[in-house]
Amino acid sequence: MIELDDLDRKLLRALAQDATQSAGALGRRFGLSQPATWRRIKRLEQAGIIKGRRLRLNAEALGFGVTVFLGVKLARKGQVSLEDFERAVSAIPEVQTVEHVLGLYDYRLRVVARDLSDFERVLRRRIMTLPGAGDVEANVLLSEERLPGPIG
Repeated sequence: MIELDDLDRKLLRALAQDATQSAGALGRRFGLSQPATWRRIKRLEQAGIIKGRRLRLNAEALGFGVTVFLGVKLARKGQVSLEDFERAVSAIPEVQTVEHVLGLYDYRLRVVARDLSDFERVLRRRIMTLPGAGDVEANVLLSEERLPGPIG
């Protein structure tokens, strides 16, 4: 792991807020030249601290007004491979994330739907028919605040 100085942390916070900022704009903001800023960002990428930059879509603006976090317990552990379940659930377009977790449930899914009846359709016809799907617990997202994360 590389040592992060205050400038690295400032760059990471700024990129966490808006990853589309150019090295030139970030450099002007923090008193660096564009090449020096670019080199710092590249160093953070090569060290694995910056894993990538991704586009975040507004699901609600796209017509998906409901987000549900779904806990899924596999019904027959050992009889269904985790890879088979993960591959099958990842193929469902409404499933945004698949997380294998430790606890009461085996998986935590983030599912988007147009409304609650659409979610019920996805749950009954797609998720509950997956190989090994057992008990589920649904938590409907009421609001969300995006925080930049722990940057020491």
